[in-house]
Amino acid sequence: MGSSVSGVGVIDKAALVLAALEASPCSLPDLVAATGLSRATAHRLAVALEVHGLVRRDDEGRFTLGVRLIALGRRAAEAIPLADAALPVLAALRDETGESVQLYLRDGDRRVCVAALESPHGLRTIVPMGASLPLDVGSAGRILSTAVGAEAAPDPRRWVESVGEREAGVASVSAGVLDAEGEPVAAVSVSGPIERTTRHPGDRYGEAVVAAARRIEQAAGLRPG
Repeated sequence: MGSSVSGVGVIDKAALVLAALEASPCSLPDLVAATGLSRATAHRLAVALEVHGLVRRDDEGRFTLGVRLIALGRRAAEAIPLADAALPVLAALRDETGESVQLYLRDGDRRVCVAALESPHGLRTIVPMGASLPLDVGSAGRILSTAVGAEAAPDPRRWVESVGEREAGVASVSAGVLDAEGEPVAAVSVSGPIERTTRHPGDRYGEAVVAAARRIEQAAGLRPG
């Protein structure tokens, strides 16, 4: 899954274990295959992380992410001022559209959900806070990418839509939250089932998402009011 990054071997190996479990629960053989670590090392690290609540065993005895990470993720999100500034705007956007809303930040080659509010509908999109998703699929990923394949990056001042890209049956609309130079520092999204959003969700929610992005910029002091 990759070589040492920090130069502190045990930390880098533990990070490999957590990254493997982020993808899916793993038996010990699966963990060895996913990380490239020896069986003894993978087992030792997984058990040590289990002691600290960062890893647990599921009902099938596989290693999976531990519940302590939920609290750590929430505390990490609370430490991001942009998420705090965005919450009232996201609540208004959720109420206006009736769909789930999210705020994403870029983290390397992925995007992380730092704030999320769910639709009141029984059938809805659920993106947990802290979820790490790829940049190459979904409207928020395109906003936060510098390029999309061979195509030019979309204009973050406008909305971008996606239909069934990351998950079948789900559509989303996103716009960039911009800094003073006009560069996207976050993406605000509305997402929901295609049966409600239709296959052209931008027509329905695009302008509301763009307006929300501008309000978040003002609330966070990123751009003049």
